[in-house]
Amino acid sequence: MKKIFIIEDELAIATELEEQLKNWGYNAKKVENFEKVIEEFKEYNPDLVLMDIKLPFLNGFIWCERIREFSKTPIIFLTSASDSLNLITAINHGGDDFISKPFEIQVLIAKIKALLRRTYEFELSNSLLEYKGVILDTDNMTIKYRDKTESLTKNEFLILEILMENINKVISRNRIMDKLWNTDSFIDDNTLTVNINRLRKKLELIGIKDLIKTKKGMGYIIQ
Repeated sequence: MKKIFIIEDELAIATELEEQLKNWGYNAKKVENFEKVIEEFKEYNPDLVLMDIKLPFLNGFIWCERIREFSKTPIIFLTSASDSLNLITAINHGGDDFISKPFEIQVLIAKIKALLRRTYEFELSNSLLEYKGVILDTDNMTIKYRDKTESLTKNEFLILEILMENINKVISRNRIMDKLWNTDSFIDDNTLTVNINRLRKKLELIGIKDLIKTKKGMGYIIQ
C-alpha cells in the first residue's frame, strides 16, 4: 500500500484528502506540526507528497527544496488559481506535477497513479546501460564515468534512459515529454529544455561533455 504525505494547512481539505485517499486504497497521513515537516516526512517515509504552497512558517517551495536535499520522493503541488503557479516554477523547486484547486478527487487520483507508476516502475529493472564508458545504473539512478559517480533526479534519469536505449537514434521532444509527464495537463515546451540543460551541467561535473546532442527541430540524440 503506497503512502501519501499530505502537507496542507487547511484542516478541512487535508482531512478530506486523507479520507478520500484511504478510500482509494492508499495509506495517507496529513502533517501535524508545520515546523517539523522534515521530521514527520522522514518518520513516515512516504511514496508521494501532496504539497500546498501557502503554509505556516515556510512555503511549500522551500519545504520541497529541503526534501530534495535527501529524497527523490515525487511531489505534487496543490495550488489555487490565484497562485499563478506553472509547471516550470514547480519543477525548478523540485516538484514533479501540480493540480489547481478546486479539483475533482478522480483527477487527483489519476495524477497520483501516473506519477507513482512513472517513479517506481523502473525499480523492477536491474540492468546497466553503457555507452563509451558512460554507465547508467537503472537500479539506483546514478551515472558513472571513469572514477566519478553522480546521482540523478527522476527526470534526469528518464531522459538518459530513453536516449541510451536508442543510441544513434533521434528521440523527439514530444516522445521524451510523454515519458516524463504522461498527463493530459498542458506542459510548456521550455520545461523539457530546463531539464535537459540541468542534466548536461550535471554530466559535465563528472567529465562527460557533449553526450547529448540537439538536432534542431527534431529532438535529441546520443551518438
